[in-house]
Amino acid sequence: MSEIPPPPDVPPPVSPLGYPQRLVEPGTTLTTVTDDVASIPLVRIRSWWWWAAFVVSSGMLFMLLVAVAWLFLRGIGIWGVDIPVAWGFAIVNFVWWIGIGHAGTLISAILLLLAQPWRNSINRLAEAMTIFAVMCAGLFPLLHLGRPQVFYFLFPYPDTMGLWPQFRSPLVWDAFAVSTYFTVSLLYWYTGLVPDFATLRDRSPSRGMQRFYAILAFGWRGSVTHWHRHQIAYKLMAGLATPLVLSVHSVVSLDFAVAILPGWHSTIFPPYFVAGAIYSGFAMVLTLLIPLRRIFGLQSLITPHHLNNMGCVMLVSGLIVGYGYFMEVLMGLLSESFEYAATMARLWGHNSAIFYPVLLCNVIIPQALWSQRVRTSEWLLFAVSIVINLGMWLERLMIVVNSLTRDFLPSSWGHYWPTVWDWATFLGTMGLFFTLFLLFLRLAPAISMTDVRELLAPHSAGSAGSAAASRREPARKPVALAPVRPGRSLGMMGEFTGQEELMMAARRAAQEGYTRMDAYTPYPVEGLARIIGKHRSRIPLAFLLGGLIGGGGGYFMEWYAMAISYPLNVGGRPLHSWPSFIPVTFELTILIAAICGVVAMLISMRLPKLHDPVFSVPGFERVSADRFFLRIEGSDPRFVADGEAGSADSADSTRQFLHGLGAVAVQEVFAEDKSRGVDRGLVGKGTL
Repeated sequence: MSEIPPPPDVPPPVSPLGYPQRLVEPGTTLTTVTDDVASIPLVRIRSWWWWAAFVVSSGMLFMLLVAVAWLFLRGIGIWGVDIPVAWGFAIVNFVWWIGIGHAGTLISAILLLLAQPWRNSINRLAEAMTIFAVMCAGLFPLLHLGRPQVFYFLFPYPDTMGLWPQFRSPLVWDAFAVSTYFTVSLLYWYTGLVPDFATLRDRSPSRGMQRFYAILAFGWRGSVTHWHRHQIAYKLMAGLATPLVLSVHSVVSLDFAVAILPGWHSTIFPPYFVAGAIYSGFAMVLTLLIPLRRIFGLQSLITPHHLNNMGCVMLVSGLIVGYGYFMEVLMGLLSESFEYAATMARLWGHNSAIFYPVLLCNVIIPQALWSQRVRTSEWLLFAVSIVINLGMWLERLMIVVNSLTRDFLPSSWGHYWPTVWDWATFLGTMGLFFTLFLLFLRLAPAISMTDVRELLAPHSAGSAGSAAASRREPARKPVALAPVRPGRSLGMMGEFTGQEELMMAARRAAQEGYTRMDAYTPYPVEGLARIIGKHRSRIPLAFLLGGLIGGGGGYFMEWYAMAISYPLNVGGRPLHSWPSFIPVTFELTILIAAICGVVAMLISMRLPKLHDPVFSVPGFERVSADRFFLRIEGSDPRFVADGEAGSADSADSTRQFLHGLGAVAVQEVFAEDKSRGVDRGLVGKGTL
């Protein structure tokens, strides 16, 4: 019996991309991705709502500046902190913002290593959120120092007083963990942004914007060498960031777990805090992503499949958080009198006013995520995310403040009430966050065009759909550039419309004996570097050496400071207490490895290099969107086989060869006459 075919209106069980669910809508091509994403900072962001939001967030930022100025004048006494509640809103908000900053690295790094392609449309937004959240978080410990102007005392440096930070203190571990997390996240974020900045450079409507994005892109050309070494460094950075994201909130949790205060001394805190950070981080990503998806019409790139997956991650991490609540209460009920009293205060005492709203927001309401209808509904998922953000902030308030109100001395028990300056500082950091986020939308692509192009690579026809996409965007005039005075021939450039055509041409050229070639593509093409012969790199060695230097140097610094230069007995511990040296050693290993790796990547790619002759080739700007180029260099032995280097005979022979490979256009690359003062690498090539 033959199988009855499904009716035409039934969607196929597997999308044209080969994934179980559609990661992009049908009809999406390389060109439409570039048009839709690049037009946001270049054209569509210039609307009244952006200016209105920017004015509101800037007003909140100004409130933060006033609060900080008053704090510098009067001290932290303007806050509601007292004895025994010496940690108030400052540490509550610090832990909350740090938790929010975890989702970016998780989405971008861990999902990259796990080969999860649904991260490609949301990783850029999450990474930006991480950077801005960590910046907000870092303000609170600095302001809470009492003397913020001497914050550098937290870091080791050879001062005249011969003092060193106390490396056995979790608060010093925080300083190294947060600063390392911010630096590595910033490097990782910017490394991924460089190719997209090149796209904005090539599509900018004015010379000034072209120069701005050209500087940010470092002269990126999309060559096979660039892509090969960029991908090596990017994946190694992801490998470094994965344990880092797990360590940062674990170190933050040790601020509490190493204390003996009732409500804090719990071995479950590190995994409990990490799960809570992922929970609140994904909630904040959805809080930002869903409105932007609707405002800019990005439903073709951020599909219900993405929303469903993020809802599933929130559901799983929320269950882990709920398990942490249960174990915390159970251990408290089975503990000694003070821990038991703190637990009973949460269940039935003065702390119950916060404990039960925490359970409602973080455990009960998120159970709606079991429903796929909720996980794929924009506004239901948005509402659940808002509730989780509120619940996680209340959880931090419960852990920090409520535990401090009941210590081991009943005569000192008290209450904490935030002042207007506490609220002004907290709301001001939200103003800082949204101001930076709005500037990010104005200046950078909110979605990684490179990563989305990789999804489309085997299935896109390149320029298909460009006419429809161009109708959605106002026409832009190309920038007029001075004509280039031909100089010495540097080779021949063939233009191809697709990845397969380029791969076939590169193989044919290699078989014909061409050895000095380069290719230029809008996304990394697997296997192309090996065909071209540029697949070797020493970037992993730079990461390894940087890690060894950072780890060994960090451990030696701690040993010298605590055992030789500034010996101090803390809690009867030995001077060489190596377990307490592990957190700082680990953070410095990651930090120095990341810095050395990124520097090695730039050196190996010979960037920054704002000028290159290939920028003068007409149409080369499309390499950052949907075109592929193969360049046979003028120094290749086959190029000069028919005559002198750069002669008409050798140029014509190579031109005919590239035409025979299916190139839609073949053009000669000349060394520019720099005496005319034309810097094509900086100015760019105009718009598509």
